[in-house]
Amino acid sequence: MNRPLQVYEFFAGGGMARLGLGKAWTCSFANDFDPIKASVYRANFSDAPDHFRAGDVWSLDPASLPGQANLAWASSPCQDLSLAGTRAGLEGGRSSAFHGFWRLVEALDAEGRAPPILVIENVSGLLTSGQGQDLVQLARLLTGRGYDFGILEIDTARFLPQSRPRIFIIATRLPVPGHLTGPSPFRTRGVLAAKDRLPPELSAHWIDWRCPAPDAPRPDLIDLLQVEDQVVWHSPAQTEHLKSLMPPLHLEQARTQARADEQSVATLYRRTRPGHGQRAEARFDGLAGCLRTPKGGSSRQILLVMGKGQIRTRLMTPREGARLMGLPDSYDLPRGATAGFQVVGDGVAVPVVSWLSQTLLEPLALSFPPPDPQQTSGAKPAFSV
Repeated sequence: MNRPLQVYEFFAGGGMARLGLGKAWTCSFANDFDPIKASVYRANFSDAPDHFRAGDVWSLDPASLPGQANLAWASSPCQDLSLAGTRAGLEGGRSSAFHGFWRLVEALDAEGRAPPILVIENVSGLLTSGQGQDLVQLARLLTGRGYDFGILEIDTARFLPQSRPRIFIIATRLPVPGHLTGPSPFRTRGVLAAKDRLPPELSAHWIDWRCPAPDAPRPDLIDLLQVEDQVVWHSPAQTEHLKSLMPPLHLEQARTQARADEQSVATLYRRTRPGHGQRAEARFDGLAGCLRTPKGGSSRQILLVMGKGQIRTRLMTPREGARLMGLPDSYDLPRGATAGFQVVGDGVAVPVVSWLSQTLLEPLALSFPPPDPQQTSGAKPAFSV
């Protein structure tokens, strides 16, 4: 690569998209509203004083954004789109923040500085929210500003032992090289159904992005756990109580695995089921469930460790959650489990972003000449916190 690639990272959280994009990219602007995430971002990136601005996306103006970036990444709030949330859609109280981001894209476009590539990352519920009309609205906004687009649905389980499907809307104004289009396992049934629901004038702008499946094996869940002297186990009475809440088939499977010589691990979730009251339901497929923030309506995941004649339980730690997002152990987390899961549960898995960057975003950005500096130097950075 013979030139740096610039990215704006909106709704940056702890900077996981930036980490995933890798060394080929320089973050020239980042923003987040949440003070805990802003503090974590500053703690992990020494250059944060140069480009990070804390505050509401609606408070930003084009002068806040330096030059012209190759890419704008937006992981806007998902609570109103998630199946676990209110399903209020893009007009919901949290997810409407997307329009604050889009207002900036339009303003940059008016100045001739709109990024030629956009990535909009969100929960898979965006494909169907508002009976599909939220996606239609988003597609109209993109195409109205000259962007063609395609969608990939990638489950973090392809890379890490966490079930975390997310959609990535990749939009561009650049001519797309032929080698970047073609079949992809990430054009799922849900994505194809969403494409079929688009009006013809919008589907005409669809791009079949080529993004192959990774060939490297993912790590096992048990290999990401912290060592025993770093964690706090439930008391025998607490474990017995959880076992009493397990469905009979789940409990029998746990007892079977407890008789093995080797340890195995499952994840346990406390849920209230109509007609059954509170239950503790386990999944034995080697995957953690989707990490969520404490505000997301889901309790912390419980680890069920079996083997050598024992069944033990404990809460998942924030460091283990960070590992399930692909973060290195050198990544600084806030003190306290609630704050830790608020950061990692709202982020994007680092290896997923890395794969997108290597297979699609970098080749696309590098296929064409960079913007003319004489035409994109009108705005100066105005960082204040």
